[in-house]
Amino acid sequence: MSDVASVDLHFIDMPAEEAAADTTPLVVIHGLLGSADNWRSHLKVWQRNRRVIALDLRNHGRSPHAEGMRYATMADDVIALLDKLSIERAHVLGHSMGGKVAISLARLAPERVASLIVADIAPVAYEHGHDDVFAALDNVREGQPKNRREADDLLAEHVDFRPTRLFLATNLVRNDDSVMALRVGLDQIKRGYSDIIGVPDGQQPYDGPALVLRGSDSHYVADDMLPALREVLPCARVVTLKNAGHWLHADQPEAFQQAVMAFVDAQ
Repeated sequence: MSDVASVDLHFIDMPAEEAAADTTPLVVIHGLLGSADNWRSHLKVWQRNRRVIALDLRNHGRSPHAEGMRYATMADDVIALLDKLSIERAHVLGHSMGGKVAISLARLAPERVASLIVADIAPVAYEHGHDDVFAALDNVREGQPKNRREADDLLAEHVDFRPTRLFLATNLVRNDDSVMALRVGLDQIKRGYSDIIGVPDGQQPYDGPALVLRGSDSHYVADDMLPALREVLPCARVVTLKNAGHWLHADQPEAFQQAVMAFVDAQ
């Protein structure tokens, strides 16, 4: 599907707690500058009755840094992980950029997808919107903070909203020089940004079961995008979570968890 070599993704694999649990696992794909670690509280809920795997996409979390952020390339990485874990088919959940990876995977390899859950993203191209975030992370990289307070001060020079700074700070780790350093492949992400804000890969619609969850306070899945969404996901059910923005899984965690579980359990 892609002419770029796949990378060996880092992942969290949580077995189902119940003996008679559903045997089809749920695979969770985070968004831009996120990681599998951000989803641990949700994974603990979902693993009650099924195996759950959360992964770090290339250039994110603990996965390798590599050039190439096309959606076909990232879908190939996920397929390589499924092969490694001997998973033939899985329910696939993706948020934001991860939702476009999930859509691409479903379109390019529908036989691997039992159902699709897309969280607050549409299969359309978006405008540039992360310049301040990239500037903030560059500021941290250049400032070499010794602790998280210093790192937050550097982030605040470009990002006013504290919850966003706290999210960005999940990408910081203390290196051997006792400096709070970035663990993301920021340069590779920036070079691939035009692909990230573009449309998912794949030519055919995915006509399997699909759920699109959107936040009532988010503009990422506006009503005028629904025709384009229906062309790509003709069987999709669109559900709006009240009092939720783009990070709907953080704004309304219980409602989000229940919506995902109810949909997957019904397949």
